[in-house]
Amino acid sequence: MRVRTKICGITQEDDAQFAAEQGADAVGFIFYVPSPRFVEPDQAAEIVAGLSPLVTPVGVFVNTDRHLTESTIEKVGLRAIQLHGDETPEDCLGYSVPVIRALRVGSEFDVGDLEAYSVETFLLDTAKDGLYGGTGQTFDWAIAQDASRMRRIILSGGIGPENVAEAVSAVQPYAVDCGSGVEAKPGVKDHEKITAFFNALKRQEQG
Repeated sequence: MRVRTKICGITQEDDAQFAAEQGADAVGFIFYVPSPRFVEPDQAAEIVAGLSPLVTPVGVFVNTDRHLTESTIEKVGLRAIQLHGDETPEDCLGYSVPVIRALRVGSEFDVGDLEAYSVETFLLDTAKDGLYGGTGQTFDWAIAQDASRMRRIILSGGIGPENVAEAVSAVQPYAVDCGSGVEAKPGVKDHEKITAFFNALKRQEQG
């Protein structure tokens, strides 16, 4: 089965278009102000308006007020959201679009924690003190492998052109998420790295 792809931390239209042309199934927009990849909703809306309808725009939120999240969903045209903060299982219910629950994997992570949530799709990222994501560091993929037997898993955390094939082979995730691994600088993508990322995936799929 072909692994799906999400290119996250998009702030520029040409990066979104290029990622889509290379085969991205989804692009991610970060609406968390402290992030170096933060994008204003108005700017994200312009980018989404130019996307193919076959590419899913995903909004990333961290401990955001529900009403603000819903207004951003409507304004931007988001078709899914990723809750990347300290949201409880109850906090993930009742949105107008599907929810991806992001969980940070550290020494105290328990795969059984997934059972508390009613969402079907989880993104696993690397835990790092003081950060809600974007660490650019990997974690023990055996944990993601265990989790993928329970729910749909999007593998994140330090994924890039140099290790995406190994990651997919090891975990067999529903999807992979790449942000900093294909950047020139935070919020600006390196198109050569995006091309290399998708070429590595294609070679892995072809065996």
